[in-house]
Amino acid sequence: MKLNFSGSHSQSHTIAGLFLLLLPLLLPNLFGPLGRASPSMNGMLQNLDTWLYYAELYSDKLQFNSRVDSGLPWLTKDGSRVPRLQKYHVFLDGGLNQQKMGICDAVAVAKILNATLVIPHLEVNPVWQDSSSFTEIFDVDHFIDVLRDEVSIVKDLPSEYSWSTREYYGTGIRGTRIKTAPVHATANWYLENVLPVLESYGIAAIAPFSHRLTFENLPANLQRLRCKVNFQALAFVPHIRALGDTLVNRLRSSPNKNQAAQTKYLLLGRDQIGKQNAGKFVVLHLRFDKDMAAHSACDFGGGKAEKLALAKYRQVLWQGRVLNSQFTDEELRNQGRCPLTPEEIGLLLAALGFDNNTRLYLASHKVYGGEARISTLRKLFPLMEDKKSLASVEERAKVEGKASLLAAVDYYVSMQSNIFISASPGNMHNALVGHRAYMNLKTIRPNMALLGQLFLNKSMEWSEFQRAVLDGHKNRQGQIRLRKEKQSIYTYPAPDCMCQA
Repeated sequence: MKLNFSGSHSQSHTIAGLFLLLLPLLLPNLFGPLGRASPSMNGMLQNLDTWLYYAELYSDKLQFNSRVDSGLPWLTKDGSRVPRLQKYHVFLDGGLNQQKMGICDAVAVAKILNATLVIPHLEVNPVWQDSSSFTEIFDVDHFIDVLRDEVSIVKDLPSEYSWSTREYYGTGIRGTRIKTAPVHATANWYLENVLPVLESYGIAAIAPFSHRLTFENLPANLQRLRCKVNFQALAFVPHIRALGDTLVNRLRSSPNKNQAAQTKYLLLGRDQIGKQNAGKFVVLHLRFDKDMAAHSACDFGGGKAEKLALAKYRQVLWQGRVLNSQFTDEELRNQGRCPLTPEEIGLLLAALGFDNNTRLYLASHKVYGGEARISTLRKLFPLMEDKKSLASVEERAKVEGKASLLAAVDYYVSMQSNIFISASPGNMHNALVGHRAYMNLKTIRPNMALLGQLFLNKSMEWSEFQRAVLDGHKNRQGQIRLRKEKQSIYTYPAPDCMCQA
């Protein structure tokens, strides 16, 4: 069914009248008992075309995609937009990159619902323990400005909805909270389950909201909107970008031009190291923290004590939900499920042709095992740097101790590097693979299954190992990969975000 904007006014009244008669059946929440929030019609009857829009929406939701593709669903017959009468907000789980994906989805859902999005609330992750808010990480004015023509966004809830807080929803069952959003929910799910709440209360809160919008069967303009949010609207706050630029400039300068670094390299007898690679650097996302080590259920050579410690940590944090623990270490490695240790990623880089002239930036949270664990990697790559070696305590003051802000700095530096490589797949890896593909930048994706099998072979000669590594990574060095069904648009932006047709 399509609205006939050129139809007679009497016909419009007839359709609206029929819809009003059916309203109690279509939207029972409007007529049921209400909780703390009172229903807000807020002018819902002020515009007949608004009701005509909802009449069409509910009479034939299967046509949703074609209507969105046409660009007409939110327009009245005189070409103006249907008023956005409701507000909705979301509570985002996870670390920085998982939250970024949630923000992109939240904007797309605002478009689906034609609702005003309140700047998302970022939950405190139990692992990273960072309470940084959206405005402490992202440039909120830039975010709103870039999306101004797409969706309505406000920084705070209006005063009449100030009660709609995370604490309020944590103390009981609330009519305005949607807890049942399935993973990868369809657009129609939001129209059927969230829109009625918005119409009844004038507000809705969705929590949890992580991976709550499908990647399939969405209209092209919604997919492009998600990419616009991810690659254009989500810019870090100025002080994060400034620190990132400082680190990049120091990485691109020759070690001989940095007196502190020069002293270090002279002591090593390597005063000429890096001259031929001046201006270029590689970012390595090590991703070898305690959380990752425990979740993988792999053996990292620390003996019985390490196994017991990781098992205890795993049980406390995930309470038996780590399915990998049912496999042996050999099975996990053969399947490519074990994160690469610092020693293993060093061997991979060496086999790929990187040598001790390579300027390497280590982007990582706390490394499990500390400095002792990365000593071998540092011997292989003496020009390896990180935030602490490149920037002073004063320069790092605004981000120190805040996992999300530190991750944001690493993300920013990673986007400026000549090559990016991650030791293991994960949210940071996936986000940067997608973003760098979108910007046509080189990214090396380790072949985890191949490497797992190679490292199990203790008798392999170096030449044989190097040949196997090179053969196994010929097509994993930044080539554009088209997104397959059910894959994330944030990891594989082609063709949805990178093709016009």
